[in-house]
Amino acid sequence: MAAKFTELAIDCADPRALARFWCAVLDYEVQGEEEDGVISIGSPEVPEGRERPGPVPPVLTFARVPEGKVVKNRLHIDVNPTDRDQGAEVRRLLDLGARRTDVGQGEVSWVTLIDPEGNEFCVLATRCP
Repeated sequence: MAAKFTELAIDCADPRALARFWCAVLDYEVQGEEEDGVISIGSPEVPEGRERPGPVPPVLTFARVPEGKVVKNRLHIDVNPTDRDQGAEVRRLLDLGARRTDVGQGEVSWVTLIDPEGNEFCVLATRCP
């Protein structure tokens, strides 16, 4: 069997604030907070574990780092609205604190936003999760 993608680690300045934002985006909940301030969030509906043979929604882990973000991310998250169209989802995410950005994407079917710490992510309209 191959490995499973289970976690994405995200460096940030304010783990608590960024975890709160992504919990609202993904309908996740905080699953752990370590003494050093590292916060993990994940799906409340699909538990992970060795006994689970199929895919699991990845956990996002936020860790405080001293340096700030200076260039475009080489890896980013794509999200897909599940109960509304792309435009309504973009408006919801902007209300949560996301901002529009242009990373040179040109005319495309997705919308590129940045989270409160400037990490790019895309809102797709073409996949049905």
